Amino acid sequence: MTPLILERVKELGYAVFEDGLHNLNIIGIRSKDSVPNTFDDRLCVVYKDAGGWLTRTWACTTDPGRYYLEHPMNVAGTAVLKPGQYRGAFKIGMHRGQYEALVQCKNVDVYRDINRNAVVDPDTTVTYSGTYGINIHKAGGHSTSVDKWSAGCQVFANSSDFKGFMDICRKQVSERGWHRFTYTLIEV
Repeated sequence: MTPLILERVKELGYAVFEDGLHNLNIIGIRSKDSVPNTFDDRLCVVYKDAGGWLTRTWACTTDPGRYYLEHPMNVAGTAVLKPGQYRGAFKIGMHRGQYEALVQCKNVDVYRDINRNAVVDPDTTVTYSGTYGINIHKAGGHSTSVDKWSAGCQVFANSSDFKGFMDICRKQVSERGWHRFTYTLIEV
């Protein structure tokens, strides 16, 4: 039986990867009731192994932190990843030259938050598409506040959770030989 989160992804018209083992569905779940500067979202990985479907889920943020909302790196505003599915848009690489993470390797769509306040409220009427370094990485240790950890990235609150996530990603590479990862961001 297909996990409920994958049924939701299908309902939204996105691809679901059900064939074979270690064929990862990486899904970010953005809370509509977002509290600024908190890890109030979820990141899920759903896949099959020899025992059937597995679902892992961890605390994360899919929103930029307060620092970058108030100090955008781009004159157009702070990047906020637009909900959608980004097929093959990530690969294992070095996040800012420091450690392995899933790094952006193909265009993604973002909105821009320009008003320099601490609240995520982007202009959703304009979409920008490009390679902005929107990575999937970790904060330091077990962080309780996003602050400078995200300028638009998808960020794990806990570094040991992130290690588990990366181990699963590496398993897809070793078992299937696939080096690209699809990320689907939905809102609930």
